[in-house]
Amino acid sequence: MAGKKINSGLRAGLEYGPILAFFLAYLWLKDQTYNLGGTEYAGFVVVTAGFIPAFLLSIALLWKLTGHLSKMQVMTAVLITVFGGLSVWFNDPRFFKMKPTIIYLLFGGLLGLGLLRGQSWLQSVMDGLMPLTDAGWMILTKRLMLFFFGLAILNEAIWRTQSEEVWVYFKTFGLTAAIFLFFVTQGKLFREHGTGDEDGSSPD
Repeated sequence: MAGKKINSGLRAGLEYGPILAFFLAYLWLKDQTYNLGGTEYAGFVVVTAGFIPAFLLSIALLWKLTGHLSKMQVMTAVLITVFGGLSVWFNDPRFFKMKPTIIYLLFGGLLGLGLLRGQSWLQSVMDGLMPLTDAGWMILTKRLMLFFFGLAILNEAIWRTQSEEVWVYFKTFGLTAAIFLFFVTQGKLFREHGTGDEDGSSPD
């Protein structure tokens, strides 16, 4: 089920708005501490607490407008709620910083499991967006699996070795740019294995 079409600008705002809001709120509150219920919370934790409902609201609006959410969007919403909630509950930002690692390991692992079964699970969730031959989907799935594992390792390296501010910049801009560049570099694959067929099957 592809869902209803909505304005591309509105979709982008709903998908990336909460991330940008998180970044701006962090820059504003990063040096502040707040005493709530006798416990001191750093600005990062406060911003994380605000990001969770903002993200869930954007996902709910996206679902209401389109009638559809991808499995990746649902999974991301669950992990943001769980790990963001843990950061707020335990007053420990490390949980939220580990969240991208868990997401990318999970996505990479699921793609790898599908490949072990001789299937491209990526094709089942993105087939309508990028019509490719079956062979093309298998190649793209293998590359994306490795890419996700690479992002998980990179996220761990950055949040464990760099400052909190560097990690926030990386999460806001670095991860998005990396995913964009990944698909840009797949141009040759799309040209060689592209098909106009809606079902993504190999051309005769």
